[in-house]
Amino acid sequence: MAEHITIGGLHHLTAVTGNASGNLRFYRQVLGLRLVKRTVNQDDVSVYHLFYGDAQGSPGTEVTFFDWPDAGPNRPGAGEVATVSLRVTGQETLEWWVRRFAEHGVAHNGLQQRAGVSFLPFTDPEGQRLELVDDGGATGVPGGTPWDEGAVPAQYAVRGLSSVTLHVRDIAPTEQVLTDVLGFRRADDQDGMCVLESGPGGPGTQVRIARPSEQIPARTGIGGVHHVAFRAANDVEHEQWQRRISAAGLAVTPVIDRFYFRSIYFREPGGVLFEIATDGPGFATDEDPAHLGEHLALPPFLEPHRAKIEAGLRPIE
Repeated sequence: MAEHITIGGLHHLTAVTGNASGNLRFYRQVLGLRLVKRTVNQDDVSVYHLFYGDAQGSPGTEVTFFDWPDAGPNRPGAGEVATVSLRVTGQETLEWWVRRFAEHGVAHNGLQQRAGVSFLPFTDPEGQRLELVDDGGATGVPGGTPWDEGAVPAQYAVRGLSSVTLHVRDIAPTEQVLTDVLGFRRADDQDGMCVLESGPGGPGTQVRIARPSEQIPARTGIGGVHHVAFRAANDVEHEQWQRRISAAGLAVTPVIDRFYFRSIYFREPGGVLFEIATDGPGFATDEDPAHLGEHLALPPFLEPHRAKIEAGLRPIE
């Protein structure tokens, strides 16, 4: 490849909720994440787009949600992000989370091990499939900075995204796009799953690919994932990614300015929607870092329509 560019790891994950208020309570009060941006889906301003992350909403720590109350339930199958893995540090931390989940009535499957790594599978109140994974204090991609005012003590806090698991009908074409186009490399397989990593490798960079037990096509809905985003360091590399993906024969969007970052989107052969997003400018572009997410934030091109947009949104309680 003529242009030497590297995916820095996972940038964010966007999922679907049908209850913005309940979603906020769970991810902020139970998981202890910070709501770093309360905004709208720029392609459908009638619904919220909520961003959760570390203290600053750093790339690699963000779990985001579209509020689609009429979407219907997610149907698992082939062509989806099946599981989102969140990183924490230490066996003691995972044991603390088992107790916390019991206190808050969170459905989980108990502590387990995969390739010598401890993890705790659980679901949110809408059935979103998640895991807490011990990152072993890995330093390849630094974990996020816990929010001082969060509901979870800093030593037990979620430190960002660890990996995502894709379910596809045929692993090989998806693996080929990730390796030949996006520059991922093969890591040690886990429980029969193909494991790939980018950049420095390890937690925060990994994509696992598996064939689901049910081969029916997935249908994105409440409790499911809409897309996964990967990191581009800057605008120059981001534009290079757009050209490379297009040259590979994949239908990729032009660069879209989301104000908080730039984005491109394309669907890999297995049906999963990928995004590549820039690390900056970030969520403090239009808000005081001490007060992120407290009020509805709109990018400048939507600000003239604020009154109409606010009138069309359900209040978050």
